[in-house]
Amino acid sequence: MDVTPGNPVRAARRRGPLFALTVCAVLAVGGCSDGSPAPDGGPQADPSAPAQGGGTPGAAGGQTPDRGWQAEAQDAVNVVDGFWRAHWNEHFSGAYNSPTVRGAYTPGTAEAPTCAGQPAVAFNAFYCRPQDFVAWDAELMSSGYQQGDAWVYLVIAHEWAHAVQGRVQGLSDVAAELQADCLAGATLYGSDDLRFEDGDSQELGQALTDLADDTPWTNSRDHGNADQRIKAFNSGGSGGVSACLPR
Repeated sequence: MDVTPGNPVRAARRRGPLFALTVCAVLAVGGCSDGSPAPDGGPQADPSAPAQGGGTPGAAGGQTPDRGWQAEAQDAVNVVDGFWRAHWNEHFSGAYNSPTVRGAYTPGTAEAPTCAGQPAVAFNAFYCRPQDFVAWDAELMSSGYQQGDAWVYLVIAHEWAHAVQGRVQGLSDVAAELQADCLAGATLYGSDDLRFEDGDSQELGQALTDLADDTPWTNSRDHGNADQRIKAFNSGGSGGVSACLPR
């Protein structure tokens, strides 16, 4: 992805088990219910968060995978936060406040975040409602980046959508995960700062297809099956935020 939308995301042909299967689960205590607002201003980096790292060595777009996905993650945060800052009052009342960005963590380390006393787990990304932050496993992002940069944007847009749900009472009463997919589609396709490149739609379709599989972190009962997830994402992509809201 480059920091102007392309074709709708389509179901990807199955390619076998992927490391991507476990992403985008919201930590159980994080949920999708109302969260307390963060201080006004842009997304805030938590000073206690560890340096972003993890992954395997190698080249990706002229950069090592770690440097590549870290740069994409920062771009994705800026794109997603910028979208909601620009369009919040078109859909919701009150002031928009960004969640804190804890960013990457290494599970099992002293620096890894906890959410209401629960430790962050491996190969996961989540929004923590009680403490109003988003975080992701560094190895998850580094591994997913090997499939393409669209992966990083999808993860961050989806988790940011849970933060949006937490700021609007009653928004996520039904089908919270599919609504987050819808809001992610509205964000990425609706951003004025993002241009879809060749292959991005296929990468997103593959990720959404794999994410629908049953795993310890995400399963079709929680997140919807592949068709439901892709339909929700495309609904937001074509209809914008309003297509994701209760009628």
